[in-house]
Amino acid sequence: MLRYATAGARRLPFLTSPGTIRTCLRPCRPFAAPSRLVAPPLARFLSSTSPRRSGPFEPLRPPSPSSLGAPRTARSFRRSRKWGRRLLVLSAVLGAGYLVDRQVYAAGIARSLRTFALGLLVAMDYKLNFRPDPLPLIGSDGGIPALHRRNAERLFELLRHNGGLYLKIGQAIAMQSAVLPPEFQRMFARMFDDAPQDSWEDIEKVIREDFGGRSVEEVFGVSFAGVEGKGVMERTARASASVAQVHWARLPDGREVAVKIQKPEISKQIGWDLWSFKVVMRIYSYWFDLPFYSFVPYISERLMLETDFENEAKNSETMRRLINDEPSLRGRVYVPPVYHELSSKRVLTTEWIEGIRLWDKDSMTRPWLGGYGKASAGVHGARLDTPDMDAVRRGLRENAQIHQLKPERSEWKGSRGKGGLGLSTKEVMTTMVDLFSAQIFKWGVVHCDPHPGNIFIRRLPSGKPELVLIDHGLYVYMSEKFRHEYGVFWKSLMTFDNKKIVEITEEWGIKAADLFASATLMRPYEGGDQDFKRRMLGDMDGKTPSERSYEMQQRMKQGIREVLADENKWPKELIFIGRNMRIVQGNNQYLGSSVNRVKMMGEWASRSLFEDRNLPWRERFTNVWQHLLFKAVLTMTDVVFYFFKIRQWLGRGGGMEDEVEARMKSVAKDFGVELQHDVFEG
Repeated sequence: MLRYATAGARRLPFLTSPGTIRTCLRPCRPFAAPSRLVAPPLARFLSSTSPRRSGPFEPLRPPSPSSLGAPRTARSFRRSRKWGRRLLVLSAVLGAGYLVDRQVYAAGIARSLRTFALGLLVAMDYKLNFRPDPLPLIGSDGGIPALHRRNAERLFELLRHNGGLYLKIGQAIAMQSAVLPPEFQRMFARMFDDAPQDSWEDIEKVIREDFGGRSVEEVFGVSFAGVEGKGVMERTARASASVAQVHWARLPDGREVAVKIQKPEISKQIGWDLWSFKVVMRIYSYWFDLPFYSFVPYISERLMLETDFENEAKNSETMRRLINDEPSLRGRVYVPPVYHELSSKRVLTTEWIEGIRLWDKDSMTRPWLGGYGKASAGVHGARLDTPDMDAVRRGLRENAQIHQLKPERSEWKGSRGKGGLGLSTKEVMTTMVDLFSAQIFKWGVVHCDPHPGNIFIRRLPSGKPELVLIDHGLYVYMSEKFRHEYGVFWKSLMTFDNKKIVEITEEWGIKAADLFASATLMRPYEGGDQDFKRRMLGDMDGKTPSERSYEMQQRMKQGIREVLADENKWPKELIFIGRNMRIVQGNNQYLGSSVNRVKMMGEWASRSLFEDRNLPWRERFTNVWQHLLFKAVLTMTDVVFYFFKIRQWLGRGGGMEDEVEARMKSVAKDFGVELQHDVFEG
């Protein structure tokens, strides 16, 4: 039975139990409005479909479908899902590419991308800000010196970060002072510091790969645990360069060897590095309108050969044979033999050299305390004194991680360590100039990396120096025709035979003969018509210093174009021969301008013309007579040399090389170039 309960003015039904309806006799709490009893969406729906009524109760009826309107399509988020899939695929591809690059190419692709990005930044910076009046752009403050400084810093950081062959490129840049601003010279001089070492585990993998899976112990017969009858080897490198690092070892037969091991990442990186070098040089050659790209294939080929230790072994054996066959150098210069049975494409084992580096001038010149008639250890390949191997093996058994095993042979320094080799810098430099002059003018086989780190000095029993030449990776082999022409060219420079100079330089595709002559001599050449110099220095009146500097560098750019006028005829060997001569000049200057380098090289150039067996005997006989006259003329240069030497002794100035450099700097400054020749200082 349905009853109504009175709640205020409203009568509300209530249900007591199934089948029974009673009347509420006590006051009932009023019901809340429907919108408060249901969920908010349903309340809104009820309020919108059923108007409030105060009349009798009506049962709730559901709305008809027609009153709800047409159905809406559910949101699919297709664009979000599409871009999400693309992002996921891109992340997977980039991640896989990163892993492949790291594992297969040793980050070669990443290094190339880094190179392209920075190369573009540097090129844009120069395009926008290399002008006498800088544009009001960010980074243009400070003018051209600031422009050079910040880009030198950028390139330096790139080369150091990339490592490998990039370090060699940086070293090459550091020595090209004739074409680079001083900001680059000061920055890149730091490229000659030792490169970081690779871990022993990585180095050991190279030996296993190159020797058919055999371990270091099996290949060299050494033990790292002090086993009797075995040799020993140091896990820590004695020297580390851009491409390889060198470890000391003593073989079971008593030979002490230097094991040069290529860093494992080099073989993976070299292809990408050389490709990046080619691309950047092509872009720069086009962008700055300079004919440099034609040299890139030749340079790339030399760099590739430098990472092939079998090629280095061949160069070393060739130089060793040439020196032993040359009476004037035999006994004065030594090339350590290669042990081919312990060498491969990435491992080179040679005799260990005990000596001092060329840059250690103090140890070279201090008094000899090693005893009368005695020589440095290992002179002429003599077997080194046997260390206490029992003590060495015992130390390894107690501590297998010992880093230093090689005995330090420093008896020649005396009990207080104050001694030296007691050598004359003049005799050292005489041997050096004779060696590299013979390479250039007589043999046509040129070691192109004779920096002080690649030259050891030892003392012979006679008290004379022995020069030891190492690192034979970078070589140039001159053709007979070019070697003969280069000898004639040098002799013509010394006799001011301008007609012959012009004839040869035109044969080489060079227009600015006097500029090229100055670059070859590394001093101002005064014998030409000076036409190029007049064109370079003319019409400068009334210009501000900034405008003059900018104009001079633009004209110097034109001078480079004239030197490289015909790229097809230009001898590519000149690139590395010039590098050799520049380093030898720097070595002479570092040792106090000890010898008249230009005169000595001129004599070797003239001498090679009558000793050349490929020439007809009549021409050789004529060259003998001309050589005698030539030597008489060159004697006059000794007057100038000793004048500067006496002035140097009196403390009134530098030697002849210093005077030559000062004159070159003065002339170069007129051309808008500042020379910096203190690359090896410090």
